[in-house]
Amino acid sequence: MSQTGWTLKTLPEMNEQQFSLWRELLETRTGIYVTEQRKSFLQSSLMQRMREVACDDYQEYYDSIVRDPMGNIEWARLVDRLTVQETRFYRDPTALEYVCKYIKTHKQKFNKKNPLDIWSVGCSSGEEVYSLAMVANEALMEGENPQSFLVTGTDISLPVLNKAREGRFVSRRVDSVPEQYLEKYFIQEDDQTFSVIPEIKKHTGFAQVNVLQLNQVAKTTRHIIYCQNVLIYFRHWRRQEILNQLVERLAPGGLLLIGMGEMLDWQHPDLTPVKGENITAFIKRV
Repeated sequence: MSQTGWTLKTLPEMNEQQFSLWRELLETRTGIYVTEQRKSFLQSSLMQRMREVACDDYQEYYDSIVRDPMGNIEWARLVDRLTVQETRFYRDPTALEYVCKYIKTHKQKFNKKNPLDIWSVGCSSGEEVYSLAMVANEALMEGENPQSFLVTGTDISLPVLNKAREGRFVSRRVDSVPEQYLEKYFIQEDDQTFSVIPEIKKHTGFAQVNVLQLNQVAKTTRHIIYCQNVLIYFRHWRRQEILNQLVERLAPGGLLLIGMGEMLDWQHPDLTPVKGENITAFIKRV
């Protein structure tokens, strides 16, 4: 059959045994737990990739990933389909407003020897990183050290990290950027895409990190850890493990911000919850 024929071929429905097998593999390697409600997402993602490699058997494809010497290469391609999450610029204005408020309150502490260090966990294609960088730039603009900041984005997917590093977005991706920031921080290219200006890009960095392997991430003194819309894909006990690891990498007095409703009952002895704001955030005790 031709490759075109394969891409149009109808593949069989995934049975419960196959679903359990694939769900366990994804959770073991990435921590992401696929609920019954998201079975169709897992199946459609697998179908798409299986058509591309001309395979019509879930077990055969599974075995090629788990047992074949070249399986890690195929897994790296597949995991990009299974883990890329929705993102956009200024996705949560309330959270970003609080980040801005926090930076302004503490900006006297940041300088070339101690730059503001922000970590965006699960940054996907970079919109969150550049949003935080623009917020930091605005908040520090009137301080003594306006250029003393760095925003690092991490994700498990290398392809999306490469997109993030490029910092170029089609017009629909920048629709949510406030107009004054779009004019100030982006360059409209000849092909109608928008590129983040070099003055902001130089304050960003990207690295591949699997949140199941946070023990391999240096315990640096991050002033802000931004972890929104990441934990919802994990089981409750694993969310606790991830958050505990993040706390160890947060500077005294630092800010940890997570998504609303992602961990309603979580507490940590080193953290004080932020009260009176429509966010879920914590300050690390000094």
